[in-house]
Amino acid sequence: MRTIRQPGPANPERVQWAQARGQRLTLELKPGQMLLDAISEAFAAQGFGSGVLRLPAGLALSPFAYVMPALSQTSEHAAFYSETFRPEGVARIETGALTFGTRDGAPFFHGHALWREADGRRNGGHILPDQSFLAEPVTVEAVGIDGAGFVARPDPETNFKLFIPAPQPGFVPSPQDRFFVLRLCPNQDVFAALEGFCSDRGIARARIHGGVGSTIGARFLDGGATEPFATEIAITAGSVAPGRDGRPEAGIAIALVDYTGGMAQGSLRRGDNPVLMTLELVLEAE
Repeated sequence: MRTIRQPGPANPERVQWAQARGQRLTLELKPGQMLLDAISEAFAAQGFGSGVLRLPAGLALSPFAYVMPALSQTSEHAAFYSETFRPEGVARIETGALTFGTRDGAPFFHGHALWREADGRRNGGHILPDQSFLAEPVTVEAVGIDGAGFVARPDPETNFKLFIPAPQPGFVPSPQDRFFVLRLCPNQDVFAALEGFCSDRGIARARIHGGVGSTIGARFLDGGATEPFATEIAITAGSVAPGRDGRPEAGIAIALVDYTGGMAQGSLRRGDNPVLMTLELVLEAE
């Protein structure tokens, strides 16, 4: 399996997780606002301070700012970010995903997407939360989580501040709380990590909500491949169901951009797609 050396020691807990209550939501996002504020207010209006969503096709952003994956110029990180890009006009999302939580005590999100810019050019990358504005009203489907959430904390292994699942003080999950807040650590196959997590907890079927992170290149079911190692991915569809042997088997489709600007979409091949830095998602056991 492909691996990339990280600057710090590996966390012994390779799947970081917390159990939570969850609810599927429909959020109405208001135009003219910073995208972070629009999302924060929409979640708060339904009583949630953390959650995930998939970005709908056509979502319009202007002004808009983003970065792409890039090679690191120092030994402090295995990969890094590009300079900030600010395309003119309205950029329209084609597909993407977003994790919403808190950073330094304030609302924050981590979002990756592919989009088309006003001049017709397609691009992709990491949306900057406090420099991107919603240009038109839009309705999005989301999952709000309570009892746990995503909190940005320093990660010694990657030397980045990343969203980590964090249980809320005093919350004791019940058997009916079937949502799990997950973060997958580097250099492990996405499928093996998710399937092992489900198998250990007797979860036969589950739905994957959200899904933001990076993989070491990518290998697709149709035989396609992304060779550049530094990517930013968004899960576009995902589920877990019993395989032929009865054990949990995941199916995951993604969209990605790599550090050369290459873009790809499709269903990933099991057993051949290791995490680069992180992968955040919410798993709903059915």
